[in-house]
Amino acid sequence: MQVVILAGGRGTRLSEETTTRPKPMVEIGGRPMLWHIMKIYASHGYQQFLVACGYKGEMIKDYFRHYAMREGDYRIHLATGEVDMVNPSRLDWDVGLVDTGLDTMTGGRILRLRAWVEEETFMVTYGDGVGNVDITGLVAFHRAHGKVATVTAVRPPSRFGGLSLDGDAVREFSEKPQTGEGWINGGFFVFEPSVFEYLSGDADILERAPLERLAEDGQLMAFRHDGFWQPMDTMREKQSLEKLWDSGAAPWKTWA
Repeated sequence: MQVVILAGGRGTRLSEETTTRPKPMVEIGGRPMLWHIMKIYASHGYQQFLVACGYKGEMIKDYFRHYAMREGDYRIHLATGEVDMVNPSRLDWDVGLVDTGLDTMTGGRILRLRAWVEEETFMVTYGDGVGNVDITGLVAFHRAHGKVATVTAVRPPSRFGGLSLDGDAVREFSEKPQTGEGWINGGFFVFEPSVFEYLSGDADILERAPLERLAEDGQLMAFRHDGFWQPMDTMREKQSLEKLWDSGAAPWKTWA
């Protein structure tokens, strides 16, 4: 099953970083956010990716084009230019990199990949959020209900510190807890090929008419995820993810 990653947006709310690179290439722990997302899927055995590029997409293409050389060791014969890999990368991923347009909306980017995913079930997520989502359970849930689409429902992380009170005494303080404020769209979708019937062109915003129509038709199901989930929309959120990674206990690190 192929995993589509939407990586074409401009990321204007993270302009401190995205003036020079696309948002999915902003690094956490020295690795692009895109790499972290792929590792989540790969830890569940899904290693075929399609990256929907747009804004500064050439940087994403360049990163993967030279990944093996950057990550491995090699000997180069200067007279011929021949390269012998000595310690190649251990990642056995198949990565498709597709220019889906500079101003194409999320639904339009998926539509542009129709020929790439062919007539098979596929997954989709955003290129700026991580979580310890049970991808194996998500796929099993999708296959069991038999509908066109599944969205992962998550609890939004609070912007403020959480207090557990006993009268006027603070018994527990959590810097940035997951809240019980209701469910929101956390990405990590699974779609049947018939989802393309709900998409019409570049201007389609997945989160508006397509998902609304799927819900109206009874074809959109929610996989509830009560665990960790965090988007990277602001510098504060980037710094929070960096802090978690540096602690050695990043919740989304579902791989060994």
